[in-house]
Amino acid sequence: MPLPEDVGTPVDFPEAEVRIPPKKEPFFYGGQAVIEGVMMRGKSHYAVAVRLPNTKQIAVDRGELKAAIYVNPIWKLPFVRGLALIGEQLHLGMKALMWSANMNAGGHGVEIGKKEIRSSVAVAGVFALLLFIGLPLLLASLAVHRSGSFGFVVVEGVIRVGLVLGYLSVIALLPDVRRVFQYHGAEHKTINAFESGWPLEVSSVRRASLLHPRCGTGFLLVVLVVSVIVFSIVALFHPNWFWLIMSRVLAIPVIAGAGFELIRYMARHRTNPVVKVLLLPVLGTQKFTTREPTDDMLEVAIVAFNSAREGEEDTAGAAA
Repeated sequence: MPLPEDVGTPVDFPEAEVRIPPKKEPFFYGGQAVIEGVMMRGKSHYAVAVRLPNTKQIAVDRGELKAAIYVNPIWKLPFVRGLALIGEQLHLGMKALMWSANMNAGGHGVEIGKKEIRSSVAVAGVFALLLFIGLPLLLASLAVHRSGSFGFVVVEGVIRVGLVLGYLSVIALLPDVRRVFQYHGAEHKTINAFESGWPLEVSSVRRASLLHPRCGTGFLLVVLVVSVIVFSIVALFHPNWFWLIMSRVLAIPVIAGAGFELIRYMARHRTNPVVKVLLLPVLGTQKFTTREPTDDMLEVAIVAFNSAREGEEDTAGAAA
């Protein structure tokens, strides 16, 4: 309200120091598709929602992220957080996948133990190492005899990218995998809708894009590109076959850290004209692992997302 003109003797007041609070960095939600469902990862909570095979109801498993990899500030440092992402996939991703597998199997009267799941994961891990590290090295050695040359690294990288994309194309033909890819699309659409400020309802989430710049598939492509650069540096030292193989394993932390920072930078500057061009292959790769979801799949993804955020709201209320 304006003051009246005749207010008597003016009194000088010291100017109040106006402090503008620092702009908080927005939190980027993430998630992954699981068996007949979606896992969403929030600031301090996660939630997994799956559609039960018999009743068709949505079951939810929600938990708090208390482990050091989620709360210790060391794991949030640049380049280190790329390793945290891998650790999170091994911990939280597998935990969500195991729970969804048991919920789906239980609906069919089958019980899957942790030992069986861990054995399957171990076998899959060895298979992945042989297919995506061992085989590219072998094929590149047949094409380029100088294993320490730049040409060898490029050929190896091209073969590895071809194997990854070919593998994704083949498994997408399996009906069960296709459903997982549909849930992957539902996860993307839900997060895209939230980041666009749209209502988290099936009708509006349906309009959102299937593709997202922070997708793990896009991250995989960036990692493959970074690996060519890193291994080119290794090639300068002309390593023998033992150190050539060891370099592919020991360089994983460096490649993961650099790859994560690159994908994070591109996601934050996605409107930049140059970044838009760089994002094209990243987004294009996601077409191998996403499919248009059905409405009931979108509903599951929305439930998972809201459940993860409800956990944060519960914590905030308790702290107040």
